[in-house]
Amino acid sequence: MPIAYRLRALNFFYFSLFSLFLSFLPVYASKIGISGTKIGLILGLGSVVCIVSQPMWGIISDKFRTIKRVLLLLFVLSALAGTLLFRSDELWLFTALVVLMNIVFMPTDALMETLNYQTSQREGISFGSIRTFGSMGYSVTSLVAGSLLKWWGLDSLAWIFLAVAVIAFLLGFGVRDVPASSKPTAFKHLKAFLLQRRTLAFFALILIVAIPNKMNDMYIGLYMEELGGNVQWTGMAWFTMTLVETLMFALSSRFIKPGKEGRILAIAAGLYSLRFLLSSLAPSPLLLVLIQVLQGFTFVFFYAGSMQFLYSIVPEQWKSTGQTMLTLLFFGVSGVVGSTAGGWLFDEFGGVVLYRFMTGIALAGFLFSLMVVRRRGA
Repeated sequence: MPIAYRLRALNFFYFSLFSLFLSFLPVYASKIGISGTKIGLILGLGSVVCIVSQPMWGIISDKFRTIKRVLLLLFVLSALAGTLLFRSDELWLFTALVVLMNIVFMPTDALMETLNYQTSQREGISFGSIRTFGSMGYSVTSLVAGSLLKWWGLDSLAWIFLAVAVIAFLLGFGVRDVPASSKPTAFKHLKAFLLQRRTLAFFALILIVAIPNKMNDMYIGLYMEELGGNVQWTGMAWFTMTLVETLMFALSSRFIKPGKEGRILAIAAGLYSLRFLLSSLAPSPLLLVLIQVLQGFTFVFFYAGSMQFLYSIVPEQWKSTGQTMLTLLFFGVSGVVGSTAGGWLFDEFGGVVLYRFMTGIALAGFLFSLMVVRRRGA
């Protein structure tokens, strides 16, 4: 089987794990009696831990010049931690396992995206043609898991997670490691890159827009219940988001041209503000689900555009670490703010106010992106 097919299959089941972990964790926490504020604090704590763990695994990967072996190790640890997490029913144990997942599972995203991108470059195919299978896995799993959890109960989530994790681990053996750079991994080159004005502006933009994106990921399930929906409606929302992701990742190379990434980032940030404004006005679970169609034009454009921008400026020998920095901001640091502030806002004022707050942050990101584009001429 061609290596690209193997990697696509791995993406399908790997991102299925993310679907189970991210989409249903707040719902599971609520089911065992944890309040929205405490959920936010726990997820925020996990994100703080991730700030350390993500760079650590990226640097380990670069220093030992292997992504595949690091991923396989983390898959095993994630399978064990995730299964125990979704069997826990005490606050202290739940918290400890969420922290552990942020040490061994969340950092795998940056490594997986590096494997995807560098394989696409080596094989002469588009990144989107590989990554779209990850979105497909997320989409299908969100829909199927939502229905299964309604029929079997949330207690079955642990065994569903374990089964998918085992499949992902086995598929991981079939992919090829990406070649390591022949250049030495000198920390002075990494420091010089990180301190450039262009790099700082880029990472600042990523963080601003990532905060409301992360809030939506964490609290759409609770907002859905506030509107009268249930776990099945949450699964449908995630299915809609990732179904559109699948299509747009496949088409992303047609929209995101080299040198024009800045304009794409600005467009995506503007659409994020529109998306969250419409969500705050949604009167029913059905309309909230339909609004998630904008996921393809917000998350995909912003994430794929940011990756292409990053790989055009990061030193070759620090690609894994550069991707880790991007992932750290997009899913880690943003999670600290998104989970803690989002949980407090949801508990105190409800989902409508939370989504209007998210609209304001996304709008600020849009305005900042116009400055970044103007300075770069992209």
